[in-house]
Amino acid sequence: MSLGGAFEKARAEGRPLIVGCMPAGFPTVGESIASMIAMVESGIDVIEVELPYSDPVMDGPVIQKASDIALANGVRTRDTFRIIEAVAETGAPVALMTYWNPVERYGVDAFARDLAAAGATGMITPDLIPDEAGEWLAASDAYRLDRTFLVSPSSTDARIAMTLRHCRGWVYATALMGVTGARDAVSSEAPDLVARIRAIDPEIPVGVGLGVRDGAQAAEVGGYADAVIVGSALIRRVLEAPDREAGLAALRELGADLAKGSRSAQR
Repeated sequence: MSLGGAFEKARAEGRPLIVGCMPAGFPTVGESIASMIAMVESGIDVIEVELPYSDPVMDGPVIQKASDIALANGVRTRDTFRIIEAVAETGAPVALMTYWNPVERYGVDAFARDLAAAGATGMITPDLIPDEAGEWLAASDAYRLDRTFLVSPSSTDARIAMTLRHCRGWVYATALMGVTGARDAVSSEAPDLVARIRAIDPEIPVGVGLGVRDGAQAAEVGGYADAVIVGSALIRRVLEAPDREAGLAALRELGADLAKGSRSAQR
């Protein structure tokens, strides 16, 4: 299913999508594929595969630790494409989240080509702004990939409008200032930011990330967002598990809780 199709289906059901994030190759390539498939089977709608990177400026300690483990175990960019291909075979939309330096080193056009060939819907670029994205805009057009840029509570309305014009598929609204990580309460700034986005472009789907840790919070965020993005809470389940099977069971448990939360969101 395309990402656009997933958003349409969720809207028809009156609920938000749940987007679950997991670093490629954490802790190994095979185990990361198993984790992501378990997430899909538990009810998570979209998988956000993160390309491990040595300087993840937006990521909090949980994702940083998982990415460090993946890198130490030898994951490479081509492994990430193989992981995307395996997870996309489940039928769930798969998007890549990556910092820009690995894309630039690989070659922007070649990266877009191989990303599309792997079956990804598109790419989230946390440290690339539209003003500096000429090569990516051209490559994503050439290979028909979605492009997701970020907006934050500090973005001006003019900045948001410019960013939305360059997004395709959906926009990523960071719900708070700072790095990622599950929190006891979701950001009070998020509803205002989503309202500002919708005032500028009522049609573009809005995903809200940074902080959601359980189904109750997913239901809260899903009351105003089109997609609820969850990363650290899922990754922590794998980090803290005593073995692989326990980690998969914990992932399935949280995934089911998040899916239940999405269906109880008051929209």
